[in-house]
Amino acid sequence: MICASGALQDGGDGVRFTVRRGEVDLPAFVVRHGGAVHAYINRCAHVPIELDWLPGRFFDSSRHFLICATHGVMYAPDSGYCVQGPCRGARLEPVAVIERDGGVFLKDDND
Repeated sequence: MICASGALQDGGDGVRFTVRRGEVDLPAFVVRHGGAVHAYINRCAHVPIELDWLPGRFFDSSRHFLICATHGVMYAPDSGYCVQGPCRGARLEPVAVIERDGGVFLKDDND
């Protein structure tokens, strides 16, 4: 389990976790937006650095967009697409997750 469902408030702080891609562990995060959970590799599409300025702080002040704290690049939380910044049209790398039984889990082939 990544986290309990109750740990994610709509537009609130996200939860950081690690996901394995091949032989590499990558930082990732999950947030709730529009009632649904969305997860991404924690790496800006503009410059490969982590987005959050403090652990779990991924939303801009309006709580409508994910934002790279270093460059101000803004992403749609439901798709990961860049909506403002030099990488417009690029997107965050999604991580498949599922919410069930009061928790958020990495999605596997059985889900």
